Amino acid sequence: MINAAIPQHPVRTTDQNFTTLGLSPEILDTVRQIGFEHPTPIQAAVIPIALTGRDVIGLAQTGSGKTAAFALPLAEKLTHGRGVRGLILSPTREIALQTKAFLDLFGANHQLATACVIGGVKMRPQFEALRAKPDIVVATPGRLLDHVQRRTVSLSDIEVLVLDEADHMLDLGFLPQMRDILKLLPRQRQTMMFSATMPDSIEMIARDFMRSPERIDIMPVGGAAEGITHRLYVVKEEDKRNALLALLHQELGSTLVFARRKVDAEWLFHILERQGHPVARIHADQSQSRRVSALKTFREGEHRILVATDIAGRGIDVPGIEHVINFDIPENVDDYVHRSGRTARGAALGIVSTIVTWQDLPMVRKIEEVLGEKVPRCAVAGVEPWEEMEKKAATRGRRRV
Repeated sequence: MINAAIPQHPVRTTDQNFTTLGLSPEILDTVRQIGFEHPTPIQAAVIPIALTGRDVIGLAQTGSGKTAAFALPLAEKLTHGRGVRGLILSPTREIALQTKAFLDLFGANHQLATACVIGGVKMRPQFEALRAKPDIVVATPGRLLDHVQRRTVSLSDIEVLVLDEADHMLDLGFLPQMRDILKLLPRQRQTMMFSATMPDSIEMIARDFMRSPERIDIMPVGGAAEGITHRLYVVKEEDKRNALLALLHQELGSTLVFARRKVDAEWLFHILERQGHPVARIHADQSQSRRVSALKTFREGEHRILVATDIAGRGIDVPGIEHVINFDIPENVDDYVHRSGRTARGAALGIVSTIVTWQDLPMVRKIEEVLGEKVPRCAVAGVEPWEEMEKKAATRGRRRV
């Protein structure tokens, strides 16, 4: 039976077979049971190298199948009952929980036990999970250091370290914690780092904490996923809300709406709820149980709309999202790419609509440089585009001359 916590959505695969990657019959049986037929490009490239024990840097989009790319070698290499030998650092609670679900499945035939150590939940269940002597720990950096300081977990015997969504961990300000954790680990270990971008800080981590890593880059040219239709709505500041409401009536599929701040996400949630929309929200001020519940109702279709801050930009892996709306344009191009990556998963198609004012146009131009094309300017019913107003103003000015 497929674990419900593991996202099931179409992902582009290769024509290779998992049997050629060096995996054991037990692992291959599990792969077949969950319906994996052919490896994705990142899996085909990473798994054989990871099985040799070499360090790896994998550059790939979220949703490319990279979790299995490191989970399968971990399940293959580690032996049950020798203490915590595997450590996976994740940027968000949601990604950590999804990773644990993979490891619970792939490690079953080897009797591997995985503990998940994340913030936003009670400590007692985590104490009990760690006392049970797991083989692998999946953790967010801050909560892991809490346990290290309490001496409820030791990192002295780690054999394999995975840094998942490394650039997102840096975006969230985890660099000091990451460095503190890396200093606690044995020098002789295998390190696998996965990231969608390669900023200078990632290069620094690779240089200081990895040993001649093999670099595997399967990012598409331009950094944006295929299958996405990008649209831009330039309006007056006071028309942004009406533009969002019009878009939600225009496109009726599963929709993820991004707001910049937690307070904005709450505001939008209550507006949409009052309008009768089936909506949930997710942001950092919520408890973990509320965040899990919001994702569950969105994934299962009980709520068509999910309002989120960038904590969900790489933490949500929900199949079938048809429309991403940037109510607030992201503060950098990488966040735009990652928000966009919530739709058009695998071979599916999707729409990314961005609502902006004239003040946001410099960031729009940066995004267009990465996309390699101008984003079409669009309009929705009942909201006058800003560009049209400018033309009308210019026309009125000429008449007065």
